[in-house]
Amino acid sequence: MKKIYVAALLLAGFMAPSAAQAGNGDESLKSRAAVLTRRMSETTKLDEGQYLKVKQLNLRMLGEVADIKARYNGTPALDEQLSQVQMRYEWDLAAILWPRQMAAYTQSKLNVTAFNGR
Repeated sequence: MKKIYVAALLLAGFMAPSAAQAGNGDESLKSRAAVLTRRMSETTKLDEGQYLKVKQLNLRMLGEVADIKARYNGTPALDEQLSQVQMRYEWDLAAILWPRQMAAYTQSKLNVTAFNGR
């Protein structure tokens, strides 16, 4: 359960500034995915091909999260569904990133978690 909250805090930390700037609907998801990908690129040093793949992955993940929140809001299944999305996301991300990039991503998650946990 704690991992789900950590993942949610991480995503919120990456996406919070962009939420105020974004429009609504599909454009909002695209904007949030672009900001998230840009921040990840700063940490992991993505090349152009990886950037495009990660941006699509982020867009898909954000769409799934929004769909699950709408569908399971207020139910016990919400946490489990979000956890499954997070696991798929990390699995797919590991297939795109090189090992050193994945290590940098993991370290940045730990840093955000440590910072938010204070």
